[in-house]
Amino acid sequence: MKRPYEKEGTDRLNRKRFAVILVRPESPENIGLAARAMRNTGFEEMRLVGLKALDPEATRTAIHSRSILDRARFFPTLAEAVADRHLVLASTARFRKTFTVLPLEESVRTVLAFPRIARVGLVFGSERTGLSSEELGAANFVFYIPQASTQPSYNLASAVLLTLFALFSRSAGEIVARESLPIPRKEQEDCLRLIIRKLERKDFIHPGNRIHVTEMVQDLFGRLALTEKDRRFLLALLDKATD
Repeated sequence: MKRPYEKEGTDRLNRKRFAVILVRPESPENIGLAARAMRNTGFEEMRLVGLKALDPEATRTAIHSRSILDRARFFPTLAEAVADRHLVLASTARFRKTFTVLPLEESVRTVLAFPRIARVGLVFGSERTGLSSEELGAANFVFYIPQASTQPSYNLASAVLLTLFALFSRSAGEIVARESLPIPRKEQEDCLRLIIRKLERKDFIHPGNRIHVTEMVQDLFGRLALTEKDRRFLLALLDKATD
């Protein structure tokens, strides 16, 4: 199955102006996974605070994202890492009395309210301790990612992915569909009726379950959006299976 990709030249967010800033990350694997999340969502710049070099283990999880790690910049302090940013958003898993903490979706809307040339830093703390109050003070906005109360925090790489996807999904340009063209809906319905008749002949669908099972079959095959190739294969398969 082919995948949908963003059409080139439709980056309305101007993602090159964003930097993902990881502060004292402890797991090389998480750094690699964060790079992969960036590549998936079209963000390019990674900054690392408190590290002098990358552990080679980070490349193992940075599938197709090695270039982001190769270009990563290192800073001794967060203040230096965000010095050239117009806006800084910092992630936290805890509510702080002295900071207004926005939910992720609201922070995304906040970013999108500023001009597209504003350089933005997205800051994430270490896996174990997060960001200190001093580090949160370096941010314009502090945000949290909603979660179930039974789990104290998201994994670092997961938090990066959720944040970047929230930005990407609200501002991505036109998506180019690369799936094959489905057959017309009427032909899909004709195929579906044929399938249902075959299931009735095998007594899989009977008066006691007709409505329930028919609706389940309709839902399943509706989501498949059958192509001509799908239809030929499916009908051939059913012919053999119901002989």
